[in-house]
Amino acid sequence: MTIRKRLVFALLAGITIFAIIGLRLGYVQFALGDDLTDKAQDLWSRNIPFEPERGKIIDRNGTALAENKSAPTVYVVPRQVENPEEAAKKLASVLNIEEKKAYLHLTKKSSIERIHPEGRKISFEKAEEVRRLGIKGIYIAEDSKRHYPFGKSLAHVLGFAGIDNQGLMGLEAYYDKELSGQKGSMRFFSDAKGKRMPQMPDGYAAPVDGLDLKLTIDSNIQTIVERELDIAEAKYEPDGAIAIAMNPNNGEILAMASRPSFNPEKFQKVSPEIYNRNLPIWSTYEPGSTFKIITLAAALEEKKVDLYKDHFHDPGSVEVGGARLRCWKRGGHGHQSFLEVVENSCNPGFVELGDRLGKEKLFQYVRNFGFGQKTGIDLQGEGKGILFNMDKVGPVEQATTAFGQGVAVTPIQQVTAVSAAVNGGILYQPYVAKELVNSATGEVVKKKAPVAKRRVISAETSRKIRFALESVVAKGTGRNAFVEGYRVGGKTGTAQKAKNGRYLENNHIVSFIGVAPADQPQIVVYTAIDNPKGTIQFGGTVAAPIVGKIMEDSLQVLNVSPRKKQIEKETQWTDPQIIAVPNFKGMDKKDLSQQLYNFKLEVEGSGRKVVQQSPEPGSKVEAGSTIRLFMH
Repeated sequence: MTIRKRLVFALLAGITIFAIIGLRLGYVQFALGDDLTDKAQDLWSRNIPFEPERGKIIDRNGTALAENKSAPTVYVVPRQVENPEEAAKKLASVLNIEEKKAYLHLTKKSSIERIHPEGRKISFEKAEEVRRLGIKGIYIAEDSKRHYPFGKSLAHVLGFAGIDNQGLMGLEAYYDKELSGQKGSMRFFSDAKGKRMPQMPDGYAAPVDGLDLKLTIDSNIQTIVERELDIAEAKYEPDGAIAIAMNPNNGEILAMASRPSFNPEKFQKVSPEIYNRNLPIWSTYEPGSTFKIITLAAALEEKKVDLYKDHFHDPGSVEVGGARLRCWKRGGHGHQSFLEVVENSCNPGFVELGDRLGKEKLFQYVRNFGFGQKTGIDLQGEGKGILFNMDKVGPVEQATTAFGQGVAVTPIQQVTAVSAAVNGGILYQPYVAKELVNSATGEVVKKKAPVAKRRVISAETSRKIRFALESVVAKGTGRNAFVEGYRVGGKTGTAQKAKNGRYLENNHIVSFIGVAPADQPQIVVYTAIDNPKGTIQFGGTVAAPIVGKIMEDSLQVLNVSPRKKQIEKETQWTDPQIIAVPNFKGMDKKDLSQQLYNFKLEVEGSGRKVVQQSPEPGSKVEAGSTIRLFMH
């Protein structure tokens, strides 16, 4: 009986053990099978990464501002290299790398090795040379590097990407996540000795390309701005220069540039101080007389002045709180209407407007127009400027603020504020990124809409400001920004620079801010030149003609037609003679030869009669200009 019990117990124990083993095998096979297989494959697998295509940065018209160039990268699986000494010698000759360094890469105890930096982002031709070597264990992975087709143009805004295609500055950094995409890879299997396992199929996971970033920038206007800053840099050798063009009706930045500049593809060759400082949004300085637009807006809105009926006598200076504040014109402007105060940029006249407003109202408008705070533009490194603390504002501080001295502002604040003053009274948040677009489908993934922050003045006050600014350009200190055929308004600025608590001698930031057309604004342009050499340092002398040229060409890009109705420019003896172009159409060669014209005639065609001319009849041009005639 005992033996039988023992046998039954042994049988049951055996069945139990085998049941447990069977269950465990079933669990491993069916429940853990896929996971264990994956882990085993992970031990055998080798991944060669395939970088995604970084999203392009394009202008509002689809022109590429930042794109990618094919730049393959060399990888090695050391255990697959059969003859490291010979392979190192061959690889060294192609990649211009030391043979010893190549050997270390080929014999390193790692599953996969990247030849760095000599084998990273090489040319297509160089990659083909590596392929032709036929070295086992050497692989070429598709890669790319960033390319900026316009070179230095828009450099501080675009920024740049590093060797791993990561955004390091500017828009490249600000929108890095959206531009980057997701990596892909080619997967193959090898045993512990590094030999390929042909029975296991290779795999490929395609990379997901980044989104394209569409900007508000117009590359044609940007080119115009860059050209004018290049000319100014060569002519005046300034310490720096900036320019911003903005659509005042929605906050879209059309162009932005500064000097000194740099090539984003060679950023390592310049000082970080150059590429880290986007001056149009970072630099902070006294605005000078361009700030008077804000004082004027406040005085008009509060009905403290009538530009025509109210008059002011300027003796050349005014005493405030024991300090004598002088006008830029020695001896002053004498008796004038307040419209002439604006035209002449008369400091004592604006001290009077500030006094009529009082410090509370004046600074309320200054803050409402966005000064003393960041505009919120979608770029890194924006400054917020400096305003007086209200408890420290006495009569002198109030007076100097009224004409743009003693406060510090950024260029982007000035453009944004003046845009609000002329667009009907709405303060918009400036921005440069318009849309994120799926490059494969063209689908707009995300779109930025204009942000209207608040109303700062009435539409009627804005209309009066536009007229006053147009008058400044036609009859006042902004005459050098006048553009024949276009209604241009603007304001000059000449600001002293301070160092160690004292103003520097003969060292100014001269500026001009312009708007066109003055009746229906489409563009606001601000330019500031820091310490121009070899010239009188006035905004009207240096900066106004730069803005005038930028606006003249930009208005044509924007398809804004010339207007026949504009305030006539008051001419001085130094101004070039402006005359109307006669109608040459229908004249024959004999008629042309018998007339005396103050033009250069350029005749094209083999016919006898003029059928077309450029410029058109009635256009106003400088005497001595070339008129093209087409004969048929």
